[in-house]
Amino acid sequence: METAPPWVHVCAIDEIPVLGARVLRRPGGGDIALFRPAVDRVFALTDRCPHRGGPLSQGIVAGDTVTCPLHGWNIALDSGQACAPDVGCARRHAVELRGGEVWLSLAPEVTAATDVDAGVAA
Repeated sequence: METAPPWVHVCAIDEIPVLGARVLRRPGGGDIALFRPAVDRVFALTDRCPHRGGPLSQGIVAGDTVTCPLHGWNIALDSGQACAPDVGCARRHAVELRGGEVWLSLAPEVTAATDVDAGVAA
């Protein structure tokens, strides 16, 4: 029997700035960036750009995308997919808002074969 993925309480939603990010540091790497593109919306991606592994949490959030600070790739927050013409995908994590609190699933959602954790593109 399969068990449900672990959910962890991260913070109050107000602790993530609107159009900003917060990082959940994980032992051994695999940090997760939580993005807040609007007052009541939060997305979570592995904190590595699929291009060269840049820290997405340090990028600029505009609309539903984040721009990697290293080479300017735009990544869709809802899917983790790089926006055309770029190709690649950062792992997504499920996020829930519960009474103004942010909860995160530590189990990554399934993404495309170009997933950043499968190797960073050259």
